[in-house]
Amino acid sequence: MRCHIVPPHMLERIATDAGDPALRARARRTLALTSAHSSERRTLAPTAPEPNEDFVPNRTIHDAEHRERLPGRTVRAEGAPATGDKVVDQSYDWLGVTFDFFEAAYRRNSIDGAGLPLVSTVHYGDDYDNAFWNGEQMVYGDGDGVLFTEFTGPLDVTGHELTHGITQYTAGLEYYSQPGALNESVSDVFGSLIKQWHLDQTADQADWLIGAGLLAEGVRGIALRSLKAPGTAYDDPRLGKDPQPGHMDHYVDTYRDNGGVHINSGIPNHAFYLAATSIGGHAWEKAGRVWYDTLTGGRLESDSDFKRFAAATIATATDLYGADGTETRAIREAWNGVGVSP
Repeated sequence: MRCHIVPPHMLERIATDAGDPALRARARRTLALTSAHSSERRTLAPTAPEPNEDFVPNRTIHDAEHRERLPGRTVRAEGAPATGDKVVDQSYDWLGVTFDFFEAAYRRNSIDGAGLPLVSTVHYGDDYDNAFWNGEQMVYGDGDGVLFTEFTGPLDVTGHELTHGITQYTAGLEYYSQPGALNESVSDVFGSLIKQWHLDQTADQADWLIGAGLLAEGVRGIALRSLKAPGTAYDDPRLGKDPQPGHMDHYVDTYRDNGGVHINSGIPNHAFYLAATSIGGHAWEKAGRVWYDTLTGGRLESDSDFKRFAAATIATATDLYGADGTETRAIREAWNGVGVSP
């Protein structure tokens, strides 16, 4: 499964409407690579090995040297000192923070639960405008410097993409239509939670943005997506307007973007935001625990839709906090608040 942080609808808009021919050409190249990477998405999830609790990260960073071949030249291994290359060292650090988060919050040992080595490649392609998890490793472009900055910059980009790996090893949600939107949403949720954990923020302190800092100076926008207010992250003539809905009344039926996986993810994203802010405190501790246990606990099928996922989170919350628990009520009300009735 190959999942990209920048959705195709943004790249398509750049490819047709950006005034700069170089930006249009770069977007077309990024779209071509994205399409090629996506051809293997709908494969079966790998069999997870037996969990262990060694909890020792094993990171390796490679440099593609602006080519499109993986993994590239090894430039930093686990325990080695910083290289002085900002994106190499950012990638190394954010892999470590993500590893530490899942250990500290949920006693998970890396992506597969059994200490999977964390591998990334930086400087991929020529000003490549994306980052992705390819089923085995992270890959980061440098951005074009006009619309996007380096993709290693925001911690939640790394957290989002690595969470696709956890979904791959657990629920195996298909990357199409509502299961695909849930796949994207789970990655947004944990991308945000990893950032909140790193900054020690409570739910009311968090920005609930994905990719804050990724849009270059002069772009009209603050991020790629907003869990707090889907549809408000950007509105720029070159990128278009954020199309995410936050309620089922505005669900987008489309064949594009694998059935709208990056668009309709705004609905379960907003449900999580409503639940987490209603519960309060550190969002990874209760709402995040419910989402994590739901993802990893065997309640989901690969084709689970929003309604089934919502019901599974309520069942998980009931197991953890009781049917009449404050947390369970908050989660039930959150799903009702986005028009999903389990």
